[in-house]
Amino acid sequence: MTDHPTPDTDQPHDLVGIGIGPFNLSLAALAHGVPDHPLDTAFYEQRPAFHWHPGLLIDGASLQVPFLADLVTLADPTSPWTFLNYLRTRDRLFPFYFAERFHIQRAEYDAYCRWVTGQLPGLHFSHQVDAVRWNHHRNLFEIDFTQLDHDGEAQALGRTHARHIALGVGTEPHIPPPLQPLIEADDIPVIHSADYLHHRQELLDAHHITVIGSGQSGAEIFLDLLRARPTGRENLHWLARTQAFAPMEYSKLGLEHFTPDYSRYFHALPETVRDELVPHQWQLHKGIDADTIAAIHDELYRRTLHGGWPDTTLTPGVHVRTATRIAHTRIELHLEHTQQNTHTRLTTDAVILATGYRERPLDRILGSLDPHLNRDTSGRPRIDDRFRLDLDPTVTGNIYVQNAERHTHGVGAPDLGLAAWRSATILNDLTGTTPYPLPERTAFTTFGLTPQDPHTPTHNPDLIPLAHNN
Repeated sequence: MTDHPTPDTDQPHDLVGIGIGPFNLSLAALAHGVPDHPLDTAFYEQRPAFHWHPGLLIDGASLQVPFLADLVTLADPTSPWTFLNYLRTRDRLFPFYFAERFHIQRAEYDAYCRWVTGQLPGLHFSHQVDAVRWNHHRNLFEIDFTQLDHDGEAQALGRTHARHIALGVGTEPHIPPPLQPLIEADDIPVIHSADYLHHRQELLDAHHITVIGSGQSGAEIFLDLLRARPTGRENLHWLARTQAFAPMEYSKLGLEHFTPDYSRYFHALPETVRDELVPHQWQLHKGIDADTIAAIHDELYRRTLHGGWPDTTLTPGVHVRTATRIAHTRIELHLEHTQQNTHTRLTTDAVILATGYRERPLDRILGSLDPHLNRDTSGRPRIDDRFRLDLDPTVTGNIYVQNAERHTHGVGAPDLGLAAWRSATILNDLTGTTPYPLPERTAFTTFGLTPQDPHTPTHNPDLIPLAHNN
């Protein structure tokens, strides 16, 4: 490995993206197609290749959004990076047409995204971004990175510069404090749902299995385990803090909470109101889709056809107070039922923590920019209506964020259906033009008595034209 960062001999990029998940991949795809003013972009990702939740690509599991919520279609259906064009290149348009599937399988979405990464230029995998700084002398961002080898070890250091940054570092598995001691149980299979498929056989070999978490991932894992266990010897527990194994809100008007109209409305609300709203909207994004609930009930019912009940326990309204190991081979969960105010213990041989994800802290990368970053009363970064971090005026470049703005933009922040619109909004702002004209209205619902008008980017001579750097 080199001792010092390699010098940046190239011209600065117009945009550097940090992280290559679906959201920054959407931005990269749309940036590649900006007409008239081609953008010089580079996107960096620590992982060696694109993989979208590989531990949860359970056979048959479907996306919870329609296939139109691909990387680009809802901003530019003529893009070469649409899901339909992916099917065309695979000679699969007619089979897809006759399949009549509005919701595709997760594995197919993952394959589509990997197809895009295989052809789209400017994507750099096995590149770990270490730090981002603002160079006041050059009026540019400095990005330090480490190039990794096939084993994930440091191979070389590098540095590049950019006029603007797009953060798409995604989320990371969340483990509530009472359950964190379980992760240290090396001799007992305790895994987060994100790693389920990597440990599936090990889990199935356990005598008794407990799933904790009532969202879609927990439901899909419980169903997969149930189908794999012999009738009458299922030995499965499914625990949830929610008061029911509740269906996701999927009514057509309910889905309008995932529109640009609602994002603008939510952003304009006072901070205290936004913070009160988000926890009460859990069923918009943390419930279980109706088909999965039906499949679970059908499988349980099928196991009663010859008498008896399956050896399964499904209990909502339960809080895990503490968790401990017993004799290094089993786990004891101390449970509290919130409505009954009762307590009990459950001994199990394996635990799957379907406890969701949390946004990765931006401070890990932006530490040197902290003095320039304006925060809200809870210490979170302020993010404006065009997805830009609120920086002091001495930093003239923009840092755009993707899927780190739920506190400012609402429940639609992690939703794939808003990916293309958000990417287009960022590119319209970055260029100071409208390479991607966006609709002024997207919902039949009028959120609030004073509707929020969509922001129309104005000409900014400091941002355009953006000539391609050779």
